Amino acid sequence: MDAKKVLEDLKRRFPNEPEYHQAVEEVLATIEEEYNKHPEFDKANLIERLCIPDRVYQFRVTWMDDKGQIQTNMGYRIQHNNAIGPYKGGIRFHSSVNLGILKFLAFEQTFKNSLTTLPMGGGKGGSDFSPRGKSNAEVMRFCQAFMLELGRHIGPDIDVPAGDIGVGGREVGYMFGMYKKLTREYSGVLTGKGLEFGGSLIRPEATGYGTVYFLRAMLKTKGDSVEGKKVLISGAGNVAQYAAEKVLQLGGKVMTMSDSDGYIYDPDGIDREKLDYIMELKQVYRGRIKEYVDKYPTAKYVGDGAKPWFEKADIALPCATQNELNEEQAKALVANGVIAVAEGANMPSTPGAIRVFQEAKILYSPGKASNAGGVSVSGLEMSQNSERLSWSAEEVDAKLLWIMENIHENCVKYGKEADGYVNYVKGANVAGFIKVAKAMMAQGIV
Repeated sequence: MDAKKVLEDLKRRFPNEPEYHQAVEEVLATIEEEYNKHPEFDKANLIERLCIPDRVYQFRVTWMDDKGQIQTNMGYRIQHNNAIGPYKGGIRFHSSVNLGILKFLAFEQTFKNSLTTLPMGGGKGGSDFSPRGKSNAEVMRFCQAFMLELGRHIGPDIDVPAGDIGVGGREVGYMFGMYKKLTREYSGVLTGKGLEFGGSLIRPEATGYGTVYFLRAMLKTKGDSVEGKKVLISGAGNVAQYAAEKVLQLGGKVMTMSDSDGYIYDPDGIDREKLDYIMELKQVYRGRIKEYVDKYPTAKYVGDGAKPWFEKADIALPCATQNELNEEQAKALVANGVIAVAEGANMPSTPGAIRVFQEAKILYSPGKASNAGGVSVSGLEMSQNSERLSWSAEEVDAKLLWIMENIHENCVKYGKEADGYVNYVKGANVAGFIKVAKAMMAQGIV
């Protein structure tokens, strides 16, 4: 395989999809050496088959707002690869959603799901609909209209969507209700459901907890821990909130949180009481992070969409969205003494930022490894639903911890370099790739 040639061909065939190209480039660069050890892969043109989704659904979603006006959005579902299990990946509702972004997410999801050791393929979907500022009734009507089409393409043994940005328990509940009505069946087709109707304990916590579990495993390789460390966190949704919660439980000090408008920096640290306030602000009142400084005036707020990466700390956890941490910011983090970066989002660091971290030889984990906690617990919820069982929070948390530590072991196995430095990007990509590639080869040219 010539990675450069493969990428150029994809760019020619699928133009104007930069996020997708970026994700493919990162993976190809790290797996090229391993791929070329297997001439049978090249004979079967495995790499092209792995990069291009199995199928892509695009559809119009028409719904009525509270003023009686008819609104139109686009809906998507990318079914990328099902070599090791049913398609699995979140639904994202955000104005930024487009085909290129969802293709990148589905591609990433394939490797992330492979790393979990659970039988899940890769997929992703969503809409350019934004729940922000919408009433519950408007969100419900949109979700129902969206599911009228999406429901044709998903199922418990076909494709099992979960939540993602803009899709929490409310949205999943509305979508599940409509799916159930359309199909006349009660199945585990959506994960992230309410506890009353098949949901899993610690599902909202899973991605944030998993990110910190992976961080802890990385630090352990250096004989270090989270205790006493100052931590920068971006985002203020579920992932950021529960990453902060786990950092606090492990004795760390959370300094920042953010949303799309800007970030807060609290020199005294965001303690349990302050975190509870943020959770209420975001989950109940759906407010903005800048309101934090009204309640806690010793903190500062930086607006205009600023990110917290110029603040001084020991650890950085990007938990917001793609490409939120660039090369300049990465240099600032390294200069300010950051020793570890664990991604709690999908591809939040640009290629330039990743190079800075790796050249500085700091601990750096890509999202497909450290962000895999959410989909892991989603996979466990699928199993619970299939068996009609309910597991305790302790059981689910123990399984999550085991999965994250196992992912870390595989990353070290495939990513350890001659000088002892662990290239977690290479480790995660190769480990995820090998499993999917062998499954595809075993199943023939399909």
